[in-house]
Amino acid sequence: MRIFPSRTKAAAACRGGHVKVNGESAAPSKNVVPGDRVQVTLPMGRLRVLEVVDTVSKRVGAPVAATCYIDHSPPPPSREILASQPRRDRGAGRPTKRERREIDRLRGRG
Repeated sequence: MRIFPSRTKAAAACRGGHVKVNGESAAPSKNVVPGDRVQVTLPMGRLRVLEVVDTVSKRVGAPVAATCYIDHSPPPPSREILASQPRRDRGAGRPTKRERREIDRLRGRG
């Protein structure tokens, strides 16, 4: 399946545990068959859930690869929700220790 723009990024996502096939972590070399359910966690926490419909024997472009799966992903958050989330100004540098702790508290990690 072609979800990522390059094989390098796809392999890194698999190694990072962001790709699951039928609920189990997937290795970059994992073969998928029609009927498999692939769950991918993209940056910014977006979740994609895809069901494999067809497989191809050779590498193809993204438009052709998109016809080989059905997207069951939840809709992305609205622009209002994304705009209401706090963000650091571009070029503001790294957060200080105090700011990092505040960010962790906001995200529910601390």
